[in-house]
Amino acid sequence: MLSKKTKYGLKALIYIAKQEGPTPVLISDISEKEQIPKKFLEAILLDLKKFGILGSKKGKGGGYYLLKDPKTVTAATLIRVLDGPIAMLPCVSLNFYERCADCPQEETCALNHFMAEVRDNTLALLQQKTLYDLIQL
Repeated sequence: MLSKKTKYGLKALIYIAKQEGPTPVLISDISEKEQIPKKFLEAILLDLKKFGILGSKKGKGGGYYLLKDPKTVTAATLIRVLDGPIAMLPCVSLNFYERCADCPQEETCALNHFMAEVRDNTLALLQQKTLYDLIQL
C-alpha cells in the first residue's frame, strides 16, 4: 500500500507536470487543488527537490517546477524517493536489502521466493511507467 506521503507526492508531481511550460507552481495552489495538507506538502516537495526531481524559485513568481523531463522519471524512482523500498520484505529488496531475523535459510524460504517474484513483476510495471504516462491519464 502506498503511504500518504507517496500518494500526495505523486499527485503533486502530476499537477506540476500538467502545467504549461516551466512556470513555478505555488504550494498553496497544489495544496488547494489536490486537497493535500500544506505543511505535509512542503516537506514532500523538499524531499523531491533534495533528490533533484524538482527545483524551486523564491519570491514573486516563485514556486516549484520540474527539473527533469517527465518522460525520464519513472514511477519506481518516485516511490523509492518518497517511500523507500518497493519490495514487501527487506530480504527481497534490491536497494534496501536486510536479512530477515526470523529466517534460518533464505535460499529455501518459500516466502522469500514468492515475494521476489511479486517484487520483480511490480518493479517491471513501475519502471516502465513514467511521470509523462501518468499525466496522460
